[in-house]
Amino acid sequence: MHVHFGVVLDHLDRMTDSTGLIQHAIYNVPRRESGYTTDDNARALRLCARLWRHHEEERMLNRVTTYLSFLEYARSPRGGFHNFLSYDRRWLDTEGCGDCQGQAVRSLAEVLGSNLPDDFRALARELIESVLPTLADLRSLRAQAYVVLAWGHLWASGVKHIEPLENVAWLAARRLVESFQRAARPDWTWFESRMTYANAVLPHALFVAGRRWPTESFTATAEATFAFLDLATTTDGIFWPIGNDGWCSHGEEKALYDQQPVEAITMADAALSAFQSLNDRRCLETFRRARDWFHGENSLRLPVADFHTGACRDGLQPCGVNRNQGAESTLAFLAAELLDDEAQQMSGDYRAAATGTA
Repeated sequence: MHVHFGVVLDHLDRMTDSTGLIQHAIYNVPRRESGYTTDDNARALRLCARLWRHHEEERMLNRVTTYLSFLEYARSPRGGFHNFLSYDRRWLDTEGCGDCQGQAVRSLAEVLGSNLPDDFRALARELIESVLPTLADLRSLRAQAYVVLAWGHLWASGVKHIEPLENVAWLAARRLVESFQRAARPDWTWFESRMTYANAVLPHALFVAGRRWPTESFTATAEATFAFLDLATTTDGIFWPIGNDGWCSHGEEKALYDQQPVEAITMADAALSAFQSLNDRRCLETFRRARDWFHGENSLRLPVADFHTGACRDGLQPCGVNRNQGAESTLAFLAAELLDDEAQQMSGDYRAAATGTA
């Protein structure tokens, strides 16, 4: 068992070959015919760049190299990044989706804002600069949220000369607020007429934007939408995300299944950002519910993660747990475990301040 800062990477390593991270698994065996995606390799790069901060060792650097090299190869001559690569290394799309661009730049920001070797950071900066025109034209709300989160990480890390990305991020945050203003109703405090996937990244991005531009309406919009999402995904004291078997449209009940691990990690991540902005203990409780979903505090009362290998099953269905252990699910669980250390630190600081023992 290879443990790094409380995170086990055995299954991630099993799913990774010399090209990159394979997209899907049959049970816990890599499904080669599914090929690779830039989305997944970007998530893996972000995780391993964060782990490098705590564990500077050659094997971690090799993981970072594999995933960063994948992103460099994914550069499209038409701008932006490809997303789908077949197992025989042929790109299957002329250009990747908007979300792929956002995920890619968020992972590159993690590298640029890290203490990885200079050449890694130089390549990350070069790739971010090359994709800026594509980022400015993104239409997907989630892709725009990822851009805000990428810039926010660089800003918080004190990285210099990021003004072009900051300009794109400011416009993206404004578009999120405008979408909210168009879609919101007295009984529907949300950005779109339905809740779909990775919902929490939208308020998360606005919490980050609000810390940089406090005079805008970013934080107020983030707080209102995050509270609405928290209410919609809490049932009987547990995290019960919007299922992707039908989503949740305005005026209708939410789909109860197929529950996806990506919902739990994005909610956990957003909850910690909400706590940073609001200093409200309830945000830490939201984090705990979302993180504990992986551990069996869910509607089926079954663990979704395999704690011995660091794998995660692909979701909850009415009849039980989806036993396949794909890349996106596994990375969602690993990221949630890594966040748990941050949450415990925040919780300790909050208690100390509340009792005057800080």
